[in-house]
Amino acid sequence: MSDDFKRVESHDCPMSTCAAPAGSPCRTGTAKVAIQYQTARFRLVPQLAKVLSVQTPAVRKPGSAWTELPRPVSAGITPVGHVRLGYARASTARQSLDAQLDSLAEAGVTRVFSEKISTRATVRPELDAAVKLAVKIRASGVAVTLVVHEHKRLGRGIELAMLAEELKSSDVGLEFLTGELKGSHDPSGIVFTVLAAMSGMEREYIRDRTLEGHESARKRGKTIGGAGVTDDDMLFTALRLRDEELSLRDIAVRLVISKGTKKGQHPSPATVLRMLRKHDEQVAAAANA
Repeated sequence: MSDDFKRVESHDCPMSTCAAPAGSPCRTGTAKVAIQYQTARFRLVPQLAKVLSVQTPAVRKPGSAWTELPRPVSAGITPVGHVRLGYARASTARQSLDAQLDSLAEAGVTRVFSEKISTRATVRPELDAAVKLAVKIRASGVAVTLVVHEHKRLGRGIELAMLAEELKSSDVGLEFLTGELKGSHDPSGIVFTVLAAMSGMEREYIRDRTLEGHESARKRGKTIGGAGVTDDDMLFTALRLRDEELSLRDIAVRLVISKGTKKGQHPSPATVLRMLRKHDEQVAAAANA
């Protein structure tokens, strides 16, 4: 059974006609369990924000008389003790984790989960293990903070939004030791939403500037990259990997040609260099136009 309803019910319903507290399903104007959750409520969950509807599961007996259910275990309970878990990540095997591990040790974490894996990976075992343990400890009544060297170590865009939502719904705190978001963040505050928004805006900024550069190039009768080799998706990925300070060679092996006679192969570092250089030139031209 999908656990989407648990994510939705981690929030109080903001609709004045419902106002169901966390832990309970939404209700109708006739005081019955709603067939589906109020739109304003499930859109508080980043991974469900664009979903058209979220059905109330059978376990909540939709259509029956509405009654208030107990709030989540962690809600309203004063934590006993405090555990600090650490997470460190490097994008490639050749990058060192030493600086992150040293800073986490100085921050007094009791256990560190670390791995060398790209942000693009859909599954990061050590991060998943860290979050799972944090949630388990918090459910036992102990306060938990996940400590990370910098927010980019956790991910970007929707991945970061989903992680922030999971930590928030489990009442797990978050602390960054450096970077723009340095400091401790309470899951009951708005910082988790801001965190996701900042990462999303970064990706949107890159995309918008890229499209502006392409439009400027088209007006001048120019195209980007070699025919049948580079495309916009490849460029977007290359830009993000460059932001992570990967080398041209490391970027190239993470890209795949999607069309033409070389479909399925990796572009050469030289091709990546030309693609990025042309993009930068186009962005500069658009800015000065």
